[in-house]
Amino acid sequence: MSSFRYRAITPDGREIAGVIDADSARQARGNLRQQGLAAYEVVAAGSEASTGVRLPSPRLGNTALMLLTRQWATLLAAGIPVEQALAALIEQSEEVATRTLLTSIRDELRAGHPLHRALAKHPRSFGSLYCALVAAGEQSGQLDRVMLRLADNLESSGALRQKVLQATIYPALVVLVASAVVAALMLYVVPQVVAVFQSGKQTLPLLTRLLIATSDLLRLTWPGLLVGAVIAVWSARGAWRRDSFRQALQGRLIRLPVVGKLAVAFDSARLAQTLAILVGSGVPLLTALQAAGAVIWLLPLRQALATATAEVREGASLQRALGRSRQFPPLLVHMIGSGESSGQLGDMLDKAARQQNDEVAARLGTATSLLEPLLILGMGGIVLIIVLAILQPIIEVNQLLH
Repeated sequence: MSSFRYRAITPDGREIAGVIDADSARQARGNLRQQGLAAYEVVAAGSEASTGVRLPSPRLGNTALMLLTRQWATLLAAGIPVEQALAALIEQSEEVATRTLLTSIRDELRAGHPLHRALAKHPRSFGSLYCALVAAGEQSGQLDRVMLRLADNLESSGALRQKVLQATIYPALVVLVASAVVAALMLYVVPQVVAVFQSGKQTLPLLTRLLIATSDLLRLTWPGLLVGAVIAVWSARGAWRRDSFRQALQGRLIRLPVVGKLAVAFDSARLAQTLAILVGSGVPLLTALQAAGAVIWLLPLRQALATATAEVREGASLQRALGRSRQFPPLLVHMIGSGESSGQLGDMLDKAARQQNDEVAARLGTATSLLEPLLILGMGGIVLIIVLAILQPIIEVNQLLH
C-alpha cells in the first residue's frame, strides 16, 4: 500500500489537501469519492518534484509538537515499531497538515532513511536539537526514553514561555491604554479647553502654558513622529541582525538589576534542560555543549559557552570552564561540578534545570510585583499633571470671582 497526496473539493465547496493510503491512484480516487470528496489531483507521495505539485510543509506549534512527541513516546514504549507508531498517529490525527507531515516522514522511513534524517527534512517543525536527540536515541536504542524526555522538555519550556508571556501582557496593556488616554487628552481635550481660556485675558499658569505648547507641538508634528517611529523600528530591526549590535545591547541588558538576572536565569534554565537531555541520552559532552549553544538567546552567554567548550576539549572540567567565564549563575556551576565529581552529571543537570526554572518563576514574580505599581504610578502622574494644568486656570478664576 502506498501513500498519495490529493487535492479535493468538499460537498460544501471548500478545497482541501491531504494524504491517503491506497494500492493505486485509482483506488485512492475511489476512496475519496466514498468520503464525499471530489478529487481533482492525486499524486504519489514523493513525486512532487516530477509533477510540479508541492504541498507546503506545515509547522507544528510547541503544544502540538509536545503532544505528538508524547504520544509517539507512549507508542514506542509499548513496543510498537516506529513506522507502525507513525501509522497510528496518522490515523488518529484530526489535522490534515499534521497527517501530511507524518505521512511524509513515514515515506522517508519506507525509503530506508533513518528517523532523524526524515525529521530533518521538516526544519519548520523539528529543529536541529530535536533531530540530534532523536539520532542519539536511535544510536543508543532508547528512542522511547529520549522521546519522552523531549516531550517533558517541550512541556516545561512551553510553560516557562507562558509565564514570561503572562508577565509581560499586563504591563504592555497598561502602557498601551495609558498612552491612548494621554494622546486623547493632549490632542482633543486640551485644545477644547484652550479655546475657552483664550477668550479670557488672564495670564495662564506656567504649567498650563507648557501643556498648551506641548499639545500644539504634538498636533503639528504627529505625522512626522509616526513616520519617525516607523523608521526607528525598521532601523532597529536592521541593527538587531548584526551580532555586534546585539552583543553590545544584550551586554548592557545583563547588567540591569532585575531584568538582566531574569534573562540570564531564563537562558541558564534552557541550557540546563538541553544538556540534561543530551547527556542523559548518551550524547558525548562536547557534542552536547555544541548543540546546546543553539538554545541560548543571549550572545554573551553563547560566546562564554563556546569558550568553555573549547576549554573542555582541551581537558578542563565543565565546572571550571563555565565558572571562569563568570556569566552563568554560580549555583548552576556548582551543581554541574557536583555532578562531574559524583559521575551523575545527567541527574544533577536535571536538578539544575528545575532549580533554574524555579528561579525564573520567582524573578518573574518579583519583576511583575515591582513593575505593575511603577507603571500605574508613572501613568497616573502624567494624567495628574495634565488635569492640574487644566484645573489651575479655573481655580484662579474662581478665586478672583470670590
